[in-house]
Amino acid sequence: MDFIKFLGTAGARFVMIRQLRASGGLWVSYKDTNILIDPGPGSLIRALKSRPKLDPSALDGIILTHKHLDHSNDINLMIEAMTGGGFKKRGVVFAPRDCFGEGGVIFDYASKFPQEIRHLKKGSFKVKDFEFEVPLKMRHPVETYGIRFEINGRKVSLIADTEYFQDLSKYYKADILIINLVFLEKRSNIAHLCLSEAKKIISAIKPKEAILTHFGMTILKAKPHILEESLNKELNSRIRLAYDGMRLDF
Repeated sequence: MDFIKFLGTAGARFVMIRQLRASGGLWVSYKDTNILIDPGPGSLIRALKSRPKLDPSALDGIILTHKHLDHSNDINLMIEAMTGGGFKKRGVVFAPRDCFGEGGVIFDYASKFPQEIRHLKKGSFKVKDFEFEVPLKMRHPVETYGIRFEINGRKVSLIADTEYFQDLSKYYKADILIINLVFLEKRSNIAHLCLSEAKKIISAIKPKEAILTHFGMTILKAKPHILEESLNKELNSRIRLAYDGMRLDF
């Protein structure tokens, strides 16, 4: 069965630090290929505690959208898990260039374990059966990219951490749209999306299903299940606010 599983839905510092929501990232399983996106704190534990269990040694690739710790904390650990502690040279790691070397988050020794290291940037990429595209660079304090891919004829877009800009809806058209939503209200000095901006993107793209995730404290305080009901009525669309362990089957 092909699926996407949310190993965590935490965004922003305090939700992550207090683990009010888990921060394990997204696991994508397609045909014979397993991909982990943004292994934040607790990614390994969340995979192993998943039911059915997700085996990190079966990973074929890891995608890091950017180096902030809520996305990258377990990257070296998951590289080791994917490569059998470095004894099996396998798998591909995709990450922006600033994730490596001085100031990066991927240790030099761990970067030698995968079969291949690819610098994430605008373009097309592939690992086994899984193909994905990076349409453009996000607007965030560090080098950051969203991705688009296809599972069984359905196009999926992940809009990673970014401030709002017009081209988001142009480049991330999809059947299933996943948006990192941190704030309830706009904060002009912080490059993250707020609810009104997410609504603007959803209204422009008109996906078959929109899934909001990566929540900050203000979203949790507003009660995601209440926001979900309100959004579905307002936009007359299928919108879900993700929860830890949520799985989309294809």
